[in-house]
Amino acid sequence: MSDRKRKPILVIGLGRFGAAVALTLERMGHDVLGVDVDARLVQEFAPQLTKTVEADCTEATTLQRLGATDFDAAVVAIGTDIEASVLTVLALSDLGLNNIWAKATTQSHARILERTGAGHVVFPEQRMGERVAHLLNERLLDFISFGNEFAIARLEAPEAILGLPLVTSRCREKYGVTVVGVKREGQDFLHAIPDTIIFPKDELVVSGKIADIERFSSI
Repeated sequence: MSDRKRKPILVIGLGRFGAAVALTLERMGHDVLGVDVDARLVQEFAPQLTKTVEADCTEATTLQRLGATDFDAAVVAIGTDIEASVLTVLALSDLGLNNIWAKATTQSHARILERTGAGHVVFPEQRMGERVAHLLNERLLDFISFGNEFAIARLEAPEAILGLPLVTSRCREKYGVTVVGVKREGQDFLHAIPDTIIFPKDELVVSGKIADIERFSSI
């Protein structure tokens, strides 16, 4: 049996966040059922998702008719209607679905979602705001944080390490960051090794504490 049949995902709410999740999952090879109360959104994404349905998922009976218990996971991407968001998570939890992801807009919303059965709560607007703030540093080209301290970033190679192999520049000892890989113009991504020499215009993928990455990018 293919992965596509093994990992069906239910996405409830086809706004910007929910649609992005659903379309990405579909591209990754999952069967995706997209559900929304807005008929316009259901029709818009019908050609791009495995199946779309217009329905209100705040009731367990509706979710039963949709076969919610047959899905490996559910994403509740309802953001503006907090009551509908919470009731949908509660209904999924009452049906015994354990792998529930839910979008939250505030910390109090998140706490309620967690208490009603959401195992994973995300703040997409907050995370994007933090990412944009870090990317305002002109040398940072991409940035993903893990918790409050650790991150992986893509950045322009700082002048201080140009022309040197990594074993000589000693990025980890001197700057607290690990160079994971190098992207050179016209070449494939290179996994960094001690003998890797850094040239002008190289883009580096580095990991480390956020403060250390920011300092390293500006040296």
